[in-house]
Amino acid sequence: MSGNLSFLAGRKALPVIREGGLHPDQVKIVTGAAGGPKCLILNHLDGAIFSTWFASRTKPLFLLGSSAAAWRFASVSQKHPLETIDRFRTTYVHQHYSRKPSREEITGESVAFLDTFLGDTGVDEILSHPYLRLNMMTVRCRGLTASDRMGALLPGLLLAFLSNIISRKSLGLFFERTLLYDQREIPPFFNMKGFPIRKVPLTEENLRQGLLASGSIPVAMSRVTDIPGAQRGTYRDGGVIDYHMDIPFMKDSNDIVLFPHYTNRVIPGWFDKKLSWRKPDPSNMENVLLLHPSEAFIKRLPYEKIPDRNDFRVFNGKDNERMDYWNMAIKESERLGEEFLDAVQTGKIRELVRPMPE
Repeated sequence: MSGNLSFLAGRKALPVIREGGLHPDQVKIVTGAAGGPKCLILNHLDGAIFSTWFASRTKPLFLLGSSAAAWRFASVSQKHPLETIDRFRTTYVHQHYSRKPSREEITGESVAFLDTFLGDTGVDEILSHPYLRLNMMTVRCRGLTASDRMGALLPGLLLAFLSNIISRKSLGLFFERTLLYDQREIPPFFNMKGFPIRKVPLTEENLRQGLLASGSIPVAMSRVTDIPGAQRGTYRDGGVIDYHMDIPFMKDSNDIVLFPHYTNRVIPGWFDKKLSWRKPDPSNMENVLLLHPSEAFIKRLPYEKIPDRNDFRVFNGKDNERMDYWNMAIKESERLGEEFLDAVQTGKIRELVRPMPE
């Protein structure tokens, strides 16, 4: 059993894993990437990790994501993770939109989606989970990017995009990081640098609003305003700055940052997707173990690709075809969960792990 899941480790993580394999208590942080439907290919991998591999864990495990990753981690942080992962998957796959959906329609569908997978007890279960500590990223918008009027928002985003080509740090002129964190334990990345940041404790009053803000895609969705406990203002998708989580996760530690990912590339921010030269800071990746589907696995999928947001356009008016395709891809992804458990339980990961390219 091999060839579907790849393992890439940073400079500090690599010798640790090659020498002793990987055990649940070695992992201190699990992080994830934004990317919408791309996260569906990780569905069974999430199930294997959180319902089986971490089943006997007791010490705190810090989860960090923006957008789709924050929503994934909110689902696994509930009392019955396999049930909520399944509900997340089913609800995501069965989204329906008109041929030309408005921002209001997409936002309304997202709110309904959020309500479905959180249910009546999800917020309480997340905030009282015995060992999982949910943390999520969103951005507070500045200047033109804070407006929902297209005449202001689009020029603001264009300015941010052009400025980002010159320097990623320039995004701080347009957006302010906001970390919503589980206040029961201060996370190792609490004092991250690089961008203006505000830190807001998660509460029963702001968790839903924070999740919605973390996934509110600029232009496609309406802004989220005035999250309880946070600075007043406009909030949008945390992937604008933290698309694939290029942050200083922790210092002076040999603990592992587990990163289940849908690709072998770590893209720092949303505006960096087309910038092939924009790479993460190698020092931020030192403790990271990146799990991703292999090229051979992807080639065996329908259309030889994982689901993505473009499928809503490609299958516009043909939702049943899109759902069939997504479900076939998700079914194939069972192999990823199986191979992860086989690699860590047998110790094969020591031979499978490779250095992460810099």
